[in-house]
Amino acid sequence: QVRLVESGGGLVQAGGSLRLSCAASGIIFSMYFIGWYRQAPGKQREMVATVTSTGSTNYADSMKDRFTISRDNAKNTVYLQMNSLKAEDTAVYYCNARRPNGFGGSWEYWGQGTQVTVSS
Repeated sequence: QVRLVESGGGLVQAGGSLRLSCAASGIIFSMYFIGWYRQAPGKQREMVATVTSTGSTNYADSMKDRFTISRDNAKNTVYLQMNSLKAEDTAVYYCNARRPNGFGGSWEYWGQGTQVTVSS
C-alpha cells in the first residue's frame, strides 16, 4: 500500500519559517518525481515546488526565493523549507509522487495534506 504522509504544518507568524516533510512508503521512492502543491480556501490547487528523481528542482515564481525543496532518497522523504512566510502562503500543502508507467500514463499518489496558517 502506497502512503505519503505530510507533517510539519502549523501556525506561524508572518516572516517566520516552517519545514514540511513528506514520508513515502510502498513505492521505490528514488524513481519518483515529487512535488509539493497547495490549496487555499476557494482557490485551485497550485504547484509550489518539484524535484525530479535526479534532484533537479523547479519552483513557482512567487516562491522560488523563499522556499527550498529537497529529497533524501535514503529516508524516502522530501522536504519543503519555507522561509519569510506570508499570509498568502496559508493553505493546505500536499505531497505528490508520480512516475510514468510505461504505457503512456503514470502512477500518481497524493498525501492527505498538512495545514499551514500564517498570521499577519
